[in-house]
Amino acid sequence: MRIEVICTGDEVLTGKIVNSNFSYISQKLEDFGLSLTWETTVGDDRDELLLAFQLAGQRADAVIVNGGLGPTVDDLSQEIAAKAAGVGLELNEAWMTTMEAFFAKRLRQMPPNNKKQAMLPVGAEVLDNPIGTACGFAVTIGRARFYFTPGVPREMRKMLEEQIIPRLLAKSGQQTAVFLKRFHSYGIGESHADTLLDGVEAMAPDGSVKLGFRAHYPQLETKLTARGPDMNEIRARLAPIEAEVRKRYGNFIMAEDDATLEGVVLAELAKTKATLAIVEDFTAGQICARVAHLPGAEKLVRRGVVARDMTELCNAVQLLHVPQGIDKEAAEAVARAAREHTGATHALAALIEIDNAAADRIEFAGTVCLAIATADKVASRRSRVVGGRDWVRLGAVEMGLDCLRRFLQGLPVDERIDFEK
Repeated sequence: MRIEVICTGDEVLTGKIVNSNFSYISQKLEDFGLSLTWETTVGDDRDELLLAFQLAGQRADAVIVNGGLGPTVDDLSQEIAAKAAGVGLELNEAWMTTMEAFFAKRLRQMPPNNKKQAMLPVGAEVLDNPIGTACGFAVTIGRARFYFTPGVPREMRKMLEEQIIPRLLAKSGQQTAVFLKRFHSYGIGESHADTLLDGVEAMAPDGSVKLGFRAHYPQLETKLTARGPDMNEIRARLAPIEAEVRKRYGNFIMAEDDATLEGVVLAELAKTKATLAIVEDFTAGQICARVAHLPGAEKLVRRGVVARDMTELCNAVQLLHVPQGIDKEAAEAVARAAREHTGATHALAALIEIDNAAADRIEFAGTVCLAIATADKVASRRSRVVGGRDWVRLGAVEMGLDCLRRFLQGLPVDERIDFEK
């Protein structure tokens, strides 16, 4: 089945906003074995939109259109879809009622121009939007079935996953019972992961399980997409393959499915009613920011200290002796002092030293020294990370959180990763 995506809007065409919606749509379709054949970006121009719809209708079986469903004059998708389909527009009374209720629930008067969002091509199938005022809709243009989605990312994502993908799977004749299993890891590069998991797909000899990867430094997402007649059968067939992935990745799996590294850390702290203090330099407080905003963190995170100077940092945790350099021993001393000063059960210190000789170049090196301290134990590691400034910072943040996760789970914190020199 040939599937296309059309993204609309002058702000997307001119690059004023990054087209993250297309990236999400293409990745999500790929997760379910639905591959794209074409992508078009069109501005808010009636003639160009009409041409894009007509061309896609000639060569595709299904087309997802993103954007142009708002209430303003530059939102043209309903109007041009009707023209391309050779029909008029009509008021969808049911959606008009839904919008009125949407505004009434928020004690607001619906502006008159929102009525435009309920004007749909005659005969269009409504795609519900429970979290916004722009309903999606489906209509046939040429040989293709078009699915129109709002540009607001969270609205588009919900509509895509809950309504459009099931329709596409049914249209393609594929088995519509699909399960996506995800593993999140840090420290394993994509090519290394591919080698580690060689032969995993073959554990399902009927080809019903597909292995895929999505690298987004510093993490790697490993995906197992499985199909079958029903979900129970899928999960039973997938269970031994999941177990094999866990066995081969070992300690490098940080989280699974919708869980996050920072969420796992917080859950591990909560298990034992532990508390945490975080001390960091160069990372600009990004380690603490990953954890502190999560529900329940206010009971567990005692303090976050951010400094760019070792003297200032040591003063903040009342460490009287300022280390002369950054190394594992310095990180351990800072972690101990932070724990004692804040009264937390655990303290994480993340110290980074930049190679000043290379700091003005695009590629430079950073020495990351991490330590976790409790009342009776200290664990630390040193790592050399090479790359751009942001690369080193991102790596240090992820390494700090992952070392804390490992410490809390009783795992070694110093396993070598693919990203260190």
